Formats: sequence, C-alpha cells, structure tokens
Amino acid sequence: MQPLPLNQFPLPTRPLYLVRVPAGFPSPAEDSIERNLNLHDYVVRRPSSTFFVRVTGDSMAPGIADGDILVVDKSLTPLQHTVILAVVDGEFTVKRFTREAGRIVLQADNPRYAPIVISDPSRFLCWGVVTYVVHNPNE
Repeated sequence: MQPLPLNQFPLPTRPLYLVRVPAGFPSPAEDSIERNLNLHDYVVRRPSSTFFVRVTGDSMAPGIADGDILVVDKSLTPLQHTVILAVVDGEFTVKRFTREAGRIVLQADNPRYAPIVISDPSRFLCWGVVTYVVHNPNE
C-alpha cells in the first residue's frame, strides 16, 4: 500500500456556513457564512505525520466502505476502540484496536470477520490512527 502524499490533494477553501443542517426534518436555509474552510485545515492536525490511504474490502462496513479514503495520523497512540491502520504479519489491515486480558485484539466492524488476536507483539505494528473517513454516500 502506497500512502497518498498530502500535496496530491491541493484544496481551495470553500464557505463553511454557520447553519447546522438537520438530518431529520427540513429547516429554512441561512445565508450566514462562518468562515472559509480548507478541508486540509479541518482533517489534518499534524501534516508531518498525516497521510491518506484508500480502503479495499468490507471488514469495517458499514462505517468504512470499500473505496473510502482514510486520514491517518502516525503520531497518535491508539486508544481502546479507536480505528487504526495496522500491519499484521507484514500485511496492512484497518481494524478497531482493543486490549483484552493483556493482549491486543483487532476487531472488524463487520460481524462476518473474526477478530485478530495478537499473541506475539512482533507480528503487529500500529501504522497510525484513523482520524477521518472520506466517504461518498452515493456509492
């Protein structure tokens, strides 16, 4: 897997409106603009340790789908139940990080996939913590 460098995604700023959009009943639109928003400013907190990767597979569905782009920060330490990009036996995987009975367990969100129990720490490397998911809701 090749990380996508941040400079491949130059983004101009766009308006961020003050109004919060309800996902329930419609409400009148407002014309107030809070500020201009550059998505990098919003999703990249630490540029020197942040990269993008594209997901393949459905082990983290429905929240993370095949083709989604993950924003990953290598400087963060995984906490219980955070989503991470890990290397297990030399292969990349995206899973939810948990500790159970002193062992690391990588959980898929899709119940069709069994947990990965890390009994030998040399088999495991946390490559980074997923901080955001870029997802197309129409796919």
